Amino acid sequence: MTTLNPVSQNKNYLVTYLMIWTVIIALHTLILNLFYEINSLVSFTDALIFNILFMIIGYSLWFVIRFNLKEKPSILDIIFNHLLVALVVIAFWLAAGYFILSYINTNNADYLSFLRQSLPWRGVTGLFYYLIFVLFYYLMIYNDDLQEKLKMENELQNLVTEAELNALKSQINPHFLFNSLNSISSLTISNPDKAQEMVIKLSDFLRYSLSHDKNEQTSLKEEFDNLLRYLEIEKVRFGKRLNFIYNIPENCYQARIPNMLLQPLIENSIKHGVYNSSEETEVEIQCTDKNDYLVIEITNDYDPDTKKPKGEGVGLKNIKKRLQLIYGRSDLLETIAEKMVFKAILTLPKQ
Repeated sequence: MTTLNPVSQNKNYLVTYLMIWTVIIALHTLILNLFYEINSLVSFTDALIFNILFMIIGYSLWFVIRFNLKEKPSILDIIFNHLLVALVVIAFWLAAGYFILSYINTNNADYLSFLRQSLPWRGVTGLFYYLIFVLFYYLMIYNDDLQEKLKMENELQNLVTEAELNALKSQINPHFLFNSLNSISSLTISNPDKAQEMVIKLSDFLRYSLSHDKNEQTSLKEEFDNLLRYLEIEKVRFGKRLNFIYNIPENCYQARIPNMLLQPLIENSIKHGVYNSSEETEVEIQCTDKNDYLVIEITNDYDPDTKKPKGEGVGLKNIKKRLQLIYGRSDLLETIAEKMVFKAILTLPKQ
């Protein structure tokens, strides 16, 4: 929280501050000259001295208010302190202005008489000035505190969001690793060569996912290449039962998407389409570039009467949560379960 006066911190505030006092001095001069028929030079001197003094005093009030708030006093203490400060400030202002102008206009008896008689309404004017300064400074303090609070809340939210994203992504690897290691374990006895091939592919897949833990977005091309690694591993596991088809136009490949986003969707398709099927099952991915959005549609054969695999996994809930955290929207993933087909439709904003 800054202790510097906002008037001196902001060039626009400083220019406005000086302009306001220039206008006040001009109006003060005109009032004395036109309504009280005081000499123009004397009127200007009067306006200049009194208003310059309060301009300096008003600027200094910021530090008084700031110091007062450091101790976090009660409302009654604040009111009492302001009454005391106002009394001292106005008394000093009137005394300083009176003595300076009395010294300058020693031989002007009419003006000196007017100066003495005008002290009461000058005191009321000083109180008005004081209240304006206090109100302005408190508004500035409130605005500064609010902006600081919003900034801290935003930073905290970013940290929480980052932690949640990392937690969500960290669930993917163990979930997939568990299934892959089970397959490798079986292959080591029945087909050692296939087991070795699967270990190599699994290593490449995990290397990609680990290298992207701190990079929230990647190109669709990189993401798709890693998806093919995943599918090669699953092909070792499911053989001819998994038939993967893709239709991705060249202009879609450069689009930026959250990394490790497609793999859980394909995993979901395999889990609910291929897992319990003894026949060939198609899993298809299509991409369409629609102006400000990239639409990715993943389709798989689906038998609603087939017993579902145990456990919900991370799957669709993980994707929905990640999209909510990244884009602040909950409508970017749509799922449609038809008679024999299941679709997952991703609609990703390009910006």
